[in-house]
Amino acid sequence: MQSTTLDAAGNVPKPLTAHEAQWAEEVRSGAVQAAFDELLRKQALSLPEKIELTHKVISDWYEAWDGLVSVSFSGGKDSSVLLHLVRQQYPDVPAVFCNTGLEYPEIARLVKATPNHVVLRPKIPFWQVVRDYGWPLASKKIARGVHILRNPTEKNQNIWRLYDQGINRHGREVHGFKVPKQWRFLTQAPFEVSDICCKIMKKDPSAAFEKATGRKPFVGTLASDSKARQRTYLKTGCNAYDAVHPRSAPLSFWTEQDVLRAIRDFRIPIPAVYGRIMENRDGSLYTTGVRRTGCVFCCFGLHLDHLDGPQNRFQRLALSHPRLYDYCMNRLGLRDVLRYCKDAANPGLAARLVWEPEPVMEQCNLLEVA
Repeated sequence: MQSTTLDAAGNVPKPLTAHEAQWAEEVRSGAVQAAFDELLRKQALSLPEKIELTHKVISDWYEAWDGLVSVSFSGGKDSSVLLHLVRQQYPDVPAVFCNTGLEYPEIARLVKATPNHVVLRPKIPFWQVVRDYGWPLASKKIARGVHILRNPTEKNQNIWRLYDQGINRHGREVHGFKVPKQWRFLTQAPFEVSDICCKIMKKDPSAAFEKATGRKPFVGTLASDSKARQRTYLKTGCNAYDAVHPRSAPLSFWTEQDVLRAIRDFRIPIPAVYGRIMENRDGSLYTTGVRRTGCVFCCFGLHLDHLDGPQNRFQRLALSHPRLYDYCMNRLGLRDVLRYCKDAANPGLAARLVWEPEPVMEQCNLLEVA
């Protein structure tokens, strides 16, 4: 009888799926490294060179779907640049905005002033999402891991082990999935934690629109946004024709500096909440208001906000939009959620989980955005 090699957990390893096998082969063959080197080369190009390449990506996508395309338009700076470039070539492409109710009012005003826009809405509001599914805390991956650790079943044993021990279903140790020790306190929180908010509030309405219209979207994501988006780019490039949900990301090889420079040079309208675009002594650009818009009440990455400045998103929100601040902190109950996190976290993490504005912030240049 032939013996079977067991994995690190004492189980029979499961075979790779076709997708996993393909990715493993691309890594072994050097194709992934080659794609990464090519991404670095493109990121180093000048803005005019990037715009030329982006226009080619846009035209390839438009022609592949016979013009049945749309722009996923969040109203933020990245999607504003994307819409500007798409409409330079194809003025009639619709801008599709998902109104989650979580946007800054300046975003809604910009969208309303944008010609040929379509407004989508989620089936349920945010307050019901956090009540029924959980709060978006830490990061998407950590929130998902915490939710799974809190809800073990017979069917999710492999994924539970992945987030608990960092061992995948093949018995191999993998990095980036195990819920970090500093966030384990969330598994005992008196409220639910989940990553499903984005799916319900944005992805589901967008998928329904695509199914109803057949339009394939342009999205304004950058490979530099996150490791997940970089990996997606390395797999598919800008135009993911064969993805389960085909999408084009023409700005993938741009950087945030490219986006800001394009906005400044071509006077592309962006929401007033960003403030003004200013230049540092080294020539780099920055916004005097918020750096990112996104969902106002989202806590993903809150503990990293100190990297962008002395005040985090909620401290700024208290000054720029006091009514929104009061709503999320007091009516939605976010103050109690953050207070629990601050009390339960280790001292280093707790020091970054703050939400009350400081008196010195009265001089904050965010007030310029009014």
